[in-house]
Amino acid sequence: MNHGKHYVDSAKLIDRTKTYEPQEALELCCKTAKAKFDETVELHVRLGVDSRHADQQVRGAVVLPNGTGKNVRVVAICKGDAAKAAEAAGAQEVGDDDLIAKIQGGWFDFDVCVATPDMMGMVGRLGRVLGPKGLMPNPKSGTVTMDVTRAIHDIKAGKVEYRVDKTAIIHCPLGKASFDAEKLTENLRALMDAIVKARPAAAKGTYLRSVVISSTMGPGIKLNPLRF
Repeated sequence: MNHGKHYVDSAKLIDRTKTYEPQEALELCCKTAKAKFDETVELHVRLGVDSRHADQQVRGAVVLPNGTGKNVRVVAICKGDAAKAAEAAGAQEVGDDDLIAKIQGGWFDFDVCVATPDMMGMVGRLGRVLGPKGLMPNPKSGTVTMDVTRAIHDIKAGKVEYRVDKTAIIHCPLGKASFDAEKLTENLRALMDAIVKARPAAAKGTYLRSVVISSTMGPGIKLNPLRF
């Protein structure tokens, strides 16, 4: 695979044989983010779980102390007082049947979908279109709740969802390369603490197999898993 000049130059700064301490790795990651836009710093964690088994799923959500640096677009499927609360909390779009029909028609101009439990019977129809995009409301991630005000505030404050994929890897944003390394380190600690606490009882052997960070366009930097 051929890489561009910026990537090649950035890769020269990284010792591939070394596992870095968290803050050192994040400082290096910010240096290697050389794109013309503010790159996202991403976390990739390989876990010692078999994600094919229901009792070895790792999933949850955590509010990053310093946010993600992204303006998150939230829609809320609810009605009555909950709809008024969602509008007041800053949801970009609020509705029930009308919003469900709009999404069924192919509208996906949002990042997170929140719904109240009483609407889930109808929201279930959206599983086929929202599920593959990772946008389906889910109680485990706090997006199915009667407290829509808190859910929307948390999401806009920097709440991120983590979920192990079929290859037993979690991919999650940590913030922007324009953040300083200290803020990114605080976000990393919060996210890794949540992932470690979410270890399934059925998982055997080494849980954290590898921890890697990278900027959107930059090379991966290995962290020492024993630091978490």
